[in-house]
Amino acid sequence: MSTKKTSLKDIAQKAGVSTALVSYVLNGKEKESRVGQEIAIKIRQIAAELNYQPNHLAKSLRSGKTHTIGLIIADISNPFFANIARVVEDEAKHNGYTVIIGSSDENADKSRDLLDVLINRQVDGFIIVSSEHSELQIHYLKDKNIPFVLLDRYFPEIQTDFVSTDHYQASYEAGVHLIKNGYRRIGMIAYDSQMFHMQERIRGYLDSFENNKLESKKSWLKQIRITNIENGVKEAIDELMNANEPVDSLLFATYSLAINGLKYINELKLRVPADLGIVSFGQAEVFELYQCPITYLKQPIVLLGKTAVELLVKKLKDNVNEPAQILMKAELIERASSESKPNSSI
Repeated sequence: MSTKKTSLKDIAQKAGVSTALVSYVLNGKEKESRVGQEIAIKIRQIAAELNYQPNHLAKSLRSGKTHTIGLIIADISNPFFANIARVVEDEAKHNGYTVIIGSSDENADKSRDLLDVLINRQVDGFIIVSSEHSELQIHYLKDKNIPFVLLDRYFPEIQTDFVSTDHYQASYEAGVHLIKNGYRRIGMIAYDSQMFHMQERIRGYLDSFENNKLESKKSWLKQIRITNIENGVKEAIDELMNANEPVDSLLFATYSLAINGLKYINELKLRVPADLGIVSFGQAEVFELYQCPITYLKQPIVLLGKTAVELLVKKLKDNVNEPAQILMKAELIERASSESKPNSSI
């Protein structure tokens, strides 16, 4: 069985035209060369019959472009990032790009390794969900004039293109929602991180008390290390529930924190929302399947992913220098876990 690849010359011979004409048609330039529609259709049919596969490597060497995008996400096991990756991949394909995906696992060193590998693979640009302590990587990309767009997380002190949820507003609305439904001792479990998006979620939570003239206590905010999620969440919930004034509700700053928290709440046989109202960032089917459906902040995954690709493709094609900085609104999806407490009012 022959393994010889079909060449442009093979197609040209069968069609009775020049190799150059075949190249124009298969590269979508038939209008430029004034090729008749009938012959263009014939060339494409012959190419399909002969199972012609274009030589992308040769094309890349000629153009200096690989038509690939490097996507670095924080944690591929998180449904939010997995879904974002799918959207980015689909949208990139629609624009003629292939995506190479890597997960940094929230580790700056791994993120740096992925950058090096993908730069060596000569990707045309990057879409990056940044990890903590990765600012130098962003400066490196800027210094080397490598096109990139930050997705979901960004560094306000660095002028870059980014597409992100308005994390402050989302957290603020979650706090106000709980307050309006009669909760007064609202705890928050967040990561102990200086990442801007996490600090914005904490700021929104705290401002929801202040702007509604309610007292908040420092002890109601628990920050745990990402390297110690399971035990950290358990210790935080124990402290919050065993205090002299136990919290009556919880806002989880991420999906991972919520999943670990809900498991432990079950172990403690706490009733949701009778003993503890719950709101969480992130959306996943598990929130609907929990014994009491969980109220959550739905981030615009499809719009985030599509917009990130659109911005990057525009930079790659039009060489745009002015950074685009876009914040998008999250939607509070109300479920039974935060329903109004009896006889409550603000």
